[in-house]
Amino acid sequence: MDSGNIAWLLTSASLVLLMTPGLAFFYGGMSRGKSVLNMMMMSFGAIAVGAVAWALVGNSISVGDSIGGLFGDPSTDFLLSSSFVSGDGESLIATGFGATFAIITVALISGSVADRMKFSAWMVFAFLWVILVYSPVSHWVWGGGILAEGGGIFTADWFPQDFAGGTVVHINAGVAGLVMALLLGVRKGFGKEPMRPHNLPFVMLGAALLWFGWFGFNAGSAFAADDAAAAAWVNTTTATAAAILGWLLVEKLRDGKATSLGAASGVVAGLVAITPAAVAVDPWGALLIGVFAGVLSSLAVGLKYKFGYDDSLDVVGVHLVAGLWGTVAIGLFGTTTFGAWDGVFTGGDLGGLWAQIVAAGVTIAYSAVATLIIGLVLKFTIGLRVSEEVEVSGIDLAEHGETAYEEAK
Repeated sequence: MDSGNIAWLLTSASLVLLMTPGLAFFYGGMSRGKSVLNMMMMSFGAIAVGAVAWALVGNSISVGDSIGGLFGDPSTDFLLSSSFVSGDGESLIATGFGATFAIITVALISGSVADRMKFSAWMVFAFLWVILVYSPVSHWVWGGGILAEGGGIFTADWFPQDFAGGTVVHINAGVAGLVMALLLGVRKGFGKEPMRPHNLPFVMLGAALLWFGWFGFNAGSAFAADDAAAAAWVNTTTATAAAILGWLLVEKLRDGKATSLGAASGVVAGLVAITPAAVAVDPWGALLIGVFAGVLSSLAVGLKYKFGYDDSLDVVGVHLVAGLWGTVAIGLFGTTTFGAWDGVFTGGDLGGLWAQIVAAGVTIAYSAVATLIIGLVLKFTIGLRVSEEVEVSGIDLAEHGETAYEEAK
């Protein structure tokens, strides 16, 4: 890298780090007033344990010397000793960029466990999940592992495309959120009493910060201030705007109202869906990915009431659904402009689509099993859930000794 590219990656890493406080506002506003601080603390807690876990062994497991294509050797760069001692600025900022991805990914899961998970259990879970789930999947896709080009499963002709984290981040976090929601069980009153967002301006602010930070997430994944970064920026904007329209259209037709919560949720759905495809499609592809992401996610968020799982803040409906759609859509609309292959509708064949489906399936299976094991260990040791009394009275006061408002509702 030259100094300009390093400067861009420094900027991008800072933008991605901003996404997690942005998520704190987004999730915090969607929570009830008596649990808003706990919800925001889960995001800030993810920053703390995520960065430490990544520096210790997460980075090495992700990009270290591959062991059978399954994970990197944890001793490759333990506590970043090799990169720091060598004074390799390129490696250090690349490591920092990777840390911000690990942080936001585990923070996303917190939306599924809102109102009822012990803060201590969350902190242990987040630390273990970054090391045991996020980092190996990152190695598979970005570190030369089993889902990478020539990594073992795929040929050089067809291999999964995941520019900035459709499988590694959103499918991974979405599946983990579903598993943890099932392990914890539903909140008291779920489906029987309203659990409305307590502060919609917070939600809108959070969505805005996420959108702003996401330019570092997607355009920064080019690892250079180049044509690919520019394409990622344009596609990110196009898809996100289209997703807002798709979500609001469904709301208007279904409910007669286009809501601010719907607009903010459409922002996130569009950002999620375009993440794996940021340079794999042209603006037409980005437009289609975005509008369908808004439509599909707006329909999917209601499934929790039909199937009885309490995904409190719709991690499954938005991140898993939009992440799956964006990942698979590369096989439909992919282009060769920046090194991807043509999709089914752009002159290619079914090979690319199959590669995307297999990568998504492998990620779902591993994330589900590994997250379940971590969750069960914690459930039968330190416990996962607060008492019913704490849940009813307010988790903020019980877990943190403070409340957001004088009279939390």
